[in-house]
Amino acid sequence: MAPLPRGDRRAPSLGRVRRTLLAALVTAAVTVPVAGAARPADVPAPAPTAIAPLSSTEPTALAAELAARYAAGRAEVRAAGRTAQAHGAHRRAASLLRMATPGRQFLSFDGRDGGRSAEVVGDLARADLIAILVPGADTGLDAYDRFHRGATALHDTVRRQHGGRVAVVAWLGYRTPATGSAASLTPGRAEQAAPRLRALVEELARVRPGARITLLGHSYGSVVCARAAAGLPVASVVLYGSPGTGFDDADDLRTRATVWAGRAAGDWVGEVPHLRVPLLPGTELGFGTDPVDPAFGARAFAAGDGGHSDYLAPGSVPLRNLAAITAGREPSHA
Repeated sequence: MAPLPRGDRRAPSLGRVRRTLLAALVTAAVTVPVAGAARPADVPAPAPTAIAPLSSTEPTALAAELAARYAAGRAEVRAAGRTAQAHGAHRRAASLLRMATPGRQFLSFDGRDGGRSAEVVGDLARADLIAILVPGADTGLDAYDRFHRGATALHDTVRRQHGGRVAVVAWLGYRTPATGSAASLTPGRAEQAAPRLRALVEELARVRPGARITLLGHSYGSVVCARAAAGLPVASVVLYGSPGTGFDDADDLRTRATVWAGRAAGDWVGEVPHLRVPLLPGTELGFGTDPVDPAFGARAFAAGDGGHSDYLAPGSVPLRNLAAITAGREPSHA
């Protein structure tokens, strides 16, 4: 189904709404049982040890705090891996074994309910540029490697193209929905995730007060970023591969940050109808205005010809532009 013409803010016809609802319900009916069969959220894990907030602003002292956090994070990953192995969840156990490799840097980790983590690539204690990656649907501990590779690719590209001291935080801080599921079509998961994302940003801004922080949301992660953005001390909010944010325009995000939007030519999310249909009180289906529509008011950047999962591919147009935005430089627009 084709999206509304860009700039057309008129309400869709009742027939169009019905067709969209039907398509959504059929997709959810097909996808949810398949996702449920894998039951990734049912793999048990021990409760993590409580951690104190970061407090040091002096780089050497902060580095010592972070080293302790990273060691504790790796221990939590290993413990979750042993539990997964004992449960017979061999794919999860193998993924966690790779995540626990010496040198990996987890600010936090919780293996329960599908998994939550915040992993750092780079030297956060001395970073002048901090990028926080927020993933979309189908990102979890069983298929974590792609997310880690993307964070590493962004870190390396910023260093190579622009220099400076950069850290990338791969934030898997919420239970991401399955593509096409009912949860992926409504803002509930994003609303639950937003306070946790805000807390992370505020903590990093407190201990690295001079750093330039960029918030980058892919796919459903852009909905999370939009829900979290109001008043945050970030320089840029980047929405890429976004189905919409649930807001009519960028001003509704209530941020002084520059809001950027990009979508690759081969990204299937461009075919998603940009609707917001009330369901129950306080609940909507769909996310409204397309962020790459000029009517939304975001600044556009070129995102190449790739697909929905290709934005952080090494050497790609979108990766170069995401790196430029992270560094506070002007991306290409065509």
